[in-house]
Parts: sequence; structure tokens; C-alpha cells
Amino acid sequence: MSERIDLAALPHDFLWGTATSAYQIEGAVAEDGRSPSIWDTFSHTPGKIDGDDHGDVACDHYHRWREDIGLMRQLGTNAYRLSIAWPRVVPGGDGPVNPKGLDFYDELIDGLLAAGITPSVTLYHWDLPQTLQDRGGWPERSTAEHFAAYASVVAERLGDRVSHWATLNEPLCSAWIGHLEGKMAPGLTDLTAAVRASYHLLLGHGLAAQAVRAACAGAQVGIVNNLSTIHAATDRAEDVAAARRMDGHTNRWWLDPVHGRGFPEDMRELYGVELPEREGDLSTIAAPLDWLGLNYYFPATVTDDPTGPVPHARTVRRPGVPRTGMDWEIDASGIEALLLRLTSEYGARKLYVTENGSAYPDVVRPDGTIDDPDRQEYLIEHLAACASAARKGAPLAGYFAWSLLDNFEWAYGYAKRFGLVHVDYRTQTRTIKGSGRRYAEIIRGHRGGARRAA
Repeated sequence: MSERIDLAALPHDFLWGTATSAYQIEGAVAEDGRSPSIWDTFSHTPGKIDGDDHGDVACDHYHRWREDIGLMRQLGTNAYRLSIAWPRVVPGGDGPVNPKGLDFYDELIDGLLAAGITPSVTLYHWDLPQTLQDRGGWPERSTAEHFAAYASVVAERLGDRVSHWATLNEPLCSAWIGHLEGKMAPGLTDLTAAVRASYHLLLGHGLAAQAVRAACAGAQVGIVNNLSTIHAATDRAEDVAAARRMDGHTNRWWLDPVHGRGFPEDMRELYGVELPEREGDLSTIAAPLDWLGLNYYFPATVTDDPTGPVPHARTVRRPGVPRTGMDWEIDASGIEALLLRLTSEYGARKLYVTENGSAYPDVVRPDGTIDDPDRQEYLIEHLAACASAARKGAPLAGYFAWSLLDNFEWAYGYAKRFGLVHVDYRTQTRTIKGSGRRYAEIIRGHRGGARRAA
């Protein structure tokens, strides 16, 4: 099946990686000085998480990271995207640094490098220290400033070995899902708070980019956005306009400011919330990007919904379209379209697919193996689309499969499994799935071709 991927279209130094995030895998939430995050609070609030699950232990990566690096080596990956837990490094959100927190990541980075794996570090993957939430969280400007100070601490410690940095992961989820829809931490349903949070998240990105570059010579800094292709359900003018609004809400609000275009005027009018702007903010937000990260999972087909919440566009199901175990549509053409859009419309100089993957219910066979043909097919389809985009000119430099491990899948708890590696949460036994073996085969195929081309 992997011969369907045009591996020759990918550069010889392509990064083949996997991705995780701290709260989803680390566990050890009260060890070695770590303080609670907003996700600790949210996940322990009854009714917020499927199965009342939480990340207290998760995959116990905090104690098992050496084993997990061994799994990466078995997969043949040469890159790993991880996130740093802010409450582990600066437990108060600002102020004193926790040496044991930094020591953990210091050892982890050294372990990755010793295994020949390039670390790609994300500074914020949603685990805001609860103490900062108690002081107002992302709707407050001070949180962006504290984020930059924390970024400086991490970059000063790790910057001699880490050059690949992401400031934020999916700020859309932090702002819209966490502050507008209430389905993620901190669980608010307040448009004003959501818009203010979105602004300060992007301001924090710009300030953190400055901080990392000041601390780490040669740092390659980017931001990671989850984007979707948006389609109108019909050619009615109302649905076409709804698709434009959804594109603004999902894509343009997050892309335009970091590319020096400011916040989209049509969306500012739609939200009707005054942005907390200060002179110089927009240039800070538009700090030059060395690379841009794309997280892609599904497209959206929308219809006009004038009485619904902003952006007054409702997602509809397309009959006959296959879906993952998350009930998300599968459309690999979307990842190609977005890579090409980021290239042509936003002039991206370097692109990474920083997350892409699928959840399905896995079946463990009597012999302990896990074959997951649906996930394998999803992987191949999307890698083929990535290679097609590269052949058409997208400057794609790497792909990070989501996820290395089955993990705590936010509001879905542990019921949804995205991993290339199966985790038995009772025993913490790891088992590489068929999709992991398939990914390793694809990586070997590319490396063999690159060697022949050289």
C-alpha cells in the first residue's frame, strides 16, 4: 500500500516524527514540584470528561520515557514533537523556577539526541498553571507576559541542544473551545473572554518568539495551528457566506495576524468585541516565522445558522463520507489543499505537518498483537496527499504522526486511541500496532530512496 506515496517528492532530510503532549502522557501530576494546571482542575470536575477520566497517571511517561524513546527507535523516526509542562517548570506561573522540572526535560532531550532523534519542543500545549487561571488566565495580558518569561527559562536551559521550537499548539482550541464552547479547560462560555484570550495567546506567541531567539542562537521558531478546509453545503449565497465566516473563525483569525495582516476585519465585526490592543502589539504578533505547523484532521461542510452561536455556521454531515472513530470526516485532499494554501496565500517558507492521525477502537488479538487497517489506510492516504503537495511546490520539511502513544484524549478521556503504539493503561504495557509497523516501513522506503538518489 505504501507505494501509493510519492516518497521521491519529499526532501532527503525529511523529518519523520511522532507527536505527544505533556498532560496527555506524562502523569506524575504532583511529583517533583509540579503544580496543578487548568487541565488537572477541569478533568477532576465531575461530568467534564468521558468516563470521568483524568491525566493523573496517563501513560506514566514521566517515569517511562526511556522505554518510549526505545519505541521511537523501533519505528525508525528521526524526530519527536513533545511539549513542556509550564506548571512543572514554573509552578507558580511566574516567579521561582522548579529545578527538578527542568531536569526532567534536560534528561529527556539528552536521551532523544543520544538515540539520533531531533527534539521539536512546543512551549504551550494547553496546560496553563491553575494559579494563573485564578488570576484571570489568557483573557489577561499578564498571562502573555508570564508565558514569554517561562519561554525564556526553557530556552536558556535547553537551547544549546534544541533548535526547533513551537510557541503555541492550536490556540484555536484554547480560545474557542476552552473559553467559548466550554468543552475544554478552563470550561468558559463567554465570547468576550474567548476573543480576549485569542488576542493574548497570539501576543504571547510573539513575545515568546522574541524570548526564545534571545536565549537560543539559531533557534527555528514557529507556531502550530489546527486548520480545516471549509466547504459550503450548497451554492446558496447564505451558505457561501457561512463558509466564509467559518473560514475566518477556524483559519484566517489565526493565520492573518501572525503574517502581518492584522486580525480579519470581517471577523472583528462579527465578534463585536473590542480587542485589547496596544501600540506595537501587531508587529509583535507578526514576529517572523521560520516555519509553520499544520495540524489537520478533518474538513468542515457548513450551512448558514443565523440564530446559532458565532460564527453562525453549522457543520453538516455529508452522506456516504467515511468517518473515524471520533466521528470525524476523512478527506485526505484537505491536507494537500491546506499545505498549498499556506504556500501560495501566506508565503510559508517551511512547513511541517505537526499532527495528523486517526482514532479507531483497537482490538487486541489473543497473541497480543493489534492490527489496525483503518488507521493504516488513513496514514497512507494522508501521507500520499502530503507528498502530492510537496511535488506541487509546498515546502514540506517533515511529518509528525499523532500520536506516538495512545493517551488521555482531553474531553474524550481514554476511550479514543490515536497511537501508533497501544497502551494498556492498567499495566502500562506498550505494543506497536500495525500502523506503527507500516509507518516504519514507509520511513525505510524513503530513506532507501534518498540513499539511492545520493
